[in-house]
Amino acid sequence: MRHVRLLAAFAALLLIGTTAIAQQPIKIGIGIAQTGALGGGGKAALLALQMWRDDVNAKGGLLGRKVELISYDDQTNPSVVPGIYTKLLDIDKVDLLIAPYGTNVTAPIMPLVKQRDKLLMGNFSFDVNAQIKHDKWFNNAPWGAGALAWGGPFLDAAQQLGGKTIAFMAADAEFAQNLCTGGRAIAKAKGLQTVYDQNYPPNSVDFSSIIRSVRAAKPDIVFICSYPAESAAIVRAVAELGVGPSVKIIGGGMVGLQFAPIMEALGPLLNGFVNYHSYVPEKTMANPAVKAFLDRYSVKAKAEKVDPLGFYLPPFNYAIGQMLEQAIGATKSLDDKVLADYIRKNEFKTMVGNIKFDSVGEWTTPRVVMVQFRGIKGKDLEQFRLPGKEVIIAPAAYKSGDLLPFDKARN
Repeated sequence: MRHVRLLAAFAALLLIGTTAIAQQPIKIGIGIAQTGALGGGGKAALLALQMWRDDVNAKGGLLGRKVELISYDDQTNPSVVPGIYTKLLDIDKVDLLIAPYGTNVTAPIMPLVKQRDKLLMGNFSFDVNAQIKHDKWFNNAPWGAGALAWGGPFLDAAQQLGGKTIAFMAADAEFAQNLCTGGRAIAKAKGLQTVYDQNYPPNSVDFSSIIRSVRAAKPDIVFICSYPAESAAIVRAVAELGVGPSVKIIGGGMVGLQFAPIMEALGPLLNGFVNYHSYVPEKTMANPAVKAFLDRYSVKAKAEKVDPLGFYLPPFNYAIGQMLEQAIGATKSLDDKVLADYIRKNEFKTMVGNIKFDSVGEWTTPRVVMVQFRGIKGKDLEQFRLPGKEVIIAPAAYKSGDLLPFDKARN
């Protein structure tokens, strides 16, 4: 009889423990810039993830459990990011991880995540898994592996205008170096002659000497790989000094020209620049799901005083949540290996389109677009919600207009 009572007591304790676990939230951890160079984009991205969390919890959560999002400001500082993710894993005991926004701050945690064998959903970084090859890394960014989706359309358009010579400008940091290394290889394969190639220290604000050197080199094409503060400073330097009549196209890989505060501050100085983007309100990219999301987002963004447009990162960060939701729902599991196997083998339906990952965890089918700023007048942010201000010049599937030579688009 005593044996039966012990078994009953053990069963009761087991039931209590199981019930307690079932009532605990599923914890998802992220370190993401709320300050520093990427803070503008990071705030918008975090708001989108919070919207997904609220939406999924309103539907009953995942596996019958509420979702809790634990976030820390990485300050756009690569040196603090490993500590943040160690805390998320060892102190906060999160179930799942989402990577920081950006290459420079994601690269430092790749060895840690691989050593811990953790699933990591990437967040607009570039080629951080090219060497490490972690099998549980999946980067939600529309450019895929390598620089072809960036440099290819940009340089194709340049050659259509008769471009034969090229100048490179790149920050001496992970993202810019990865991108410009790829851009150099593509340019060489296309037979372009490099007439100027200059790295500069990250967070530089004075580009007068570099712009003067570009003028002296007389390139047809200027390919720039920069972070937000640098991008804004380069645009201002070009407006002040000019790049010379030889330049037919300039831009390519300038992070920050997608952020509403920078776009608003620069206004018509942006005219003529060609740059990559993830979504713009051109008819060729019309997407009812993204529009409905952005309508909701803009209301919250105004209240939170973050990027009111939200074109660049927010839809894709919401899509990270959608992919986790679908993988967890299909596998009924939070196990990193189980989820990684499912994510690797399946295509996901998200608001930004269908997504499937390749062997190194990048999109198999890139969908990055190159846009040219046109007809911007004054500093009214609302004009960027209209078609015709960021004309898609490539790739062909989304093209909404032909590339204009830089000097013509300026006027």
